[in-house]
Amino acid sequence: MTDDLPCLMYLLAHDDTAEGPYDRSRTGLLVRAAALIDLASRGLLAEDGDGKVTVSGTRPTGDPVLDGVLRDAATGHGWKHLVRRHRKQTLTQVEDRLAAAGVLTVKPPRTPFGTRRLTVTDRAVPAALRARVSAALHGDRPVRELPAADAALLALAAAGGIRSVVPRQDHKTYRSRIDACTGSLSALAPGLEKAVRTLPMTMIAAKGGTGGS
Repeated sequence: MTDDLPCLMYLLAHDDTAEGPYDRSRTGLLVRAAALIDLASRGLLAEDGDGKVTVSGTRPTGDPVLDGVLRDAATGHGWKHLVRRHRKQTLTQVEDRLAAAGVLTVKPPRTPFGTRRLTVTDRAVPAALRARVSAALHGDRPVRELPAADAALLALAAAGGIRSVVPRQDHKTYRSRIDACTGSLSALAPGLEKAVRTLPMTMIAAKGGTGGS
């Protein structure tokens, strides 16, 4: 299955023209955050009184990406740390999973030091996903009634500055709706909501080389 939140987040961030994510550094953070939200929504992650992430149970999900993030969470760190941790590895794992499922086609880099090129095999797949998130942004359905995955993807796309999903003007016009979608994450864990709200600053720090690996 490739309908878990990290894979959906990746497809939202994919840019066929760039033959990969719209911004590789940002997308690594977004898929990590998506994995944490997915695990929390499954009841596998929670938060203690000190804001540290706790693991509920030890059963694996069967998804190698989610199980890797679940193992990372067992170290007792905060949400923001876990968003940054092993983000490059997680991003590659998501790409490999989508490629194995036939969703992505992988081509070698154009140059010796370049990155591999990835194209979506069926453009209707990300198009339908963008339409879902666009409906969550522009629709009149109360945020509390939106599918939790759609609200989370909208919050992440806005935080990550994915303009193909949330154009700059829409970010301003629908600021309160985006804010409500982000706020809905507090039902999973207050610290998780905060980690998503501060993603823009985390992305700046990561670009400067201070955001972990």
